[in-house]
Amino acid sequence: MKTDLKKKLKQLYNPSSKEVTLVEVPPMSYLIIDGMGDPNTSKEYMESVEALYAMSYVLKFLVKKESRSY
Repeated sequence: MKTDLKKKLKQLYNPSSKEVTLVEVPPMSYLIIDGMGDPNTSKEYMESVEALYAMSYVLKFLVKKESRSY
């Protein structure tokens, strides 16, 4: 079963355009890269994004495989 976070957490993905609101973001798992410098010219940034993409791609299919085994 696929979870639609845009529906489940509508207040985070579709905020009011008429007022500023304070929202509480529930704990979630993320893959991130952290660094400094210009992402347009940094070789380290490009390599980090490539590694992040590769890792997220593998994890996506591992999660799908795990959910099917239940």
